[in-house]
Amino acid sequence: MDSQDKQPAATSPRSGDGPALLILDMVNCFDFEGAEALEPRALEAARRIDRLRQEFRAHGWPVVYVNDNFGEWHSEASKLVRRALEKDNPVTEMVRPEHDDFFIIKPQFSGFYATNLPVLLPQLGVSKLVLSGIATDICVLFTAADAHMREYDLWVPEDAVAAESDERGRWALEIMAQSMGAETAATSQKSLGEWLAACTQ
Repeated sequence: MDSQDKQPAATSPRSGDGPALLILDMVNCFDFEGAEALEPRALEAARRIDRLRQEFRAHGWPVVYVNDNFGEWHSEASKLVRRALEKDNPVTEMVRPEHDDFFIIKPQFSGFYATNLPVLLPQLGVSKLVLSGIATDICVLFTAADAHMREYDLWVPEDAVAAESDERGRWALEIMAQSMGAETAATSQKSLGEWLAACTQ
């Protein structure tokens, strides 16, 4: 489950232009200010994320969890999952990582900041990213910005992300669409196959 254990030994990137699913901060204790508003929205997003995750796994494409460390600098993936599941937690339970998934711990908002994600994705031959998780207006937005600067094709399905308020979620999605060229159509409006086909046109 840890990306450090799964990363290929080769130092040169794989050829290819495949997709990866990034799942941001869904291993979560929801014990922070604003969590009461965010958690039910995150549960709705989790249902869509789970379907996307199943589709990626069926194709053998990478599923990458990118997650805060709850301030525990000595922690790792399995400990974070156990802590999140110490109480009833339908969000994390629905999308908990599996053995073949990658798991990257991030110290700040962006999944690219001070992590090995910029190294891992080229090694996996990835040029297209589906961003999902929480919160739309913070970690998803910052990760999308860093991905855009690295010239990844982006899809941020509006029904696979969540924010504390619908207004802030819409604001962030507009920025990602208008300033970063991200697709933001819901999974009910666009399929993964349709998005991938559009990326090659």
